Amino acid sequence: MIRFHSNGKFLLTGEYLVLKGALALALPVNLGQSLEIKDLETNNNLLYWKALQPKGPWFSATLDKSNLQVVSADDEAKAQKLSEMLRTLRELNASVFMGNDLQITTQLEFDPEWGLGSSSTLISNLAQWAKVNPYELLKRTFDGSGYDIACATAKGSVFYQLVDGQPKSESAPFNPAFADKLFFVYQGKKQSSAKEVIRFKERMAQIDLCHEIEQVSDISRAMCGCKELSGFCCLLDEHEAIMSHCLDREPLKKRFPDFEGSVKSLGAWGGDFFLCATKWDEHKVRSYFQSNGMNTVLRYLDLV
Repeated sequence: MIRFHSNGKFLLTGEYLVLKGALALALPVNLGQSLEIKDLETNNNLLYWKALQPKGPWFSATLDKSNLQVVSADDEAKAQKLSEMLRTLRELNASVFMGNDLQITTQLEFDPEWGLGSSSTLISNLAQWAKVNPYELLKRTFDGSGYDIACATAKGSVFYQLVDGQPKSESAPFNPAFADKLFFVYQGKKQSSAKEVIRFKERMAQIDLCHEIEQVSDISRAMCGCKELSGFCCLLDEHEAIMSHCLDREPLKKRFPDFEGSVKSLGAWGGDFFLCATKWDEHKVRSYFQSNGMNTVLRYLDLV
């Protein structure tokens, strides 16, 4: 039996504009997904897939190993997407599907509704198993910028950028002294990144974003040099204002006018998690957002 593991992620800066070449700051998190592959002694040309999540079984499927079509499944939509991914993987390296039957088990370490990278961690693990380029596998299956793939195997924060359409990542010196004042809050709604990416590309197809891309890239660099919470909050607010203008949507802070601090969307606007930075203590932060119907509040120090 062999096992692989990949990290989940947060995109701290550069949402949407990373697709246009902005320098983004991304954070791997210590919750991810594992993948175990076991060669069975039988040879019925089958692949058995079992996906687990923190609350228990997620879905399972049996596939024909010769063509990777679904034989049976308890969630047809998920199984068909899995079949598509595995068929693409076979195009890149068919040798991994040779031999006896296979039992593959995945274990997600976070709620799949949280948007921390259930797809990207799976792509990363499959690419490690098949020894193929994960960015190529991503491009052929989900599209996206690829920052989440960079986070999947990173040891710490990363700068990520598309340079002439090609992914480039490097270690980023982001280690805020005020980390105990940072929290991630779940809005209670998983946002479809794929749909939001399509919407953004359609909206921005004919718009020159060079100035906004430069501004966001500067913010990404500046965040790594922040020594004080107040300066960091100013950068969060500036980033929100830029993206609010680009997307023609109100900044998230408008929903929390009495919150003492800054809040910033992470990834696709309108769902998933956001970051809040505040002088309030943990109890007050939790109480405030719980009173707004948001019960999942995670400390930066526990997650990044």
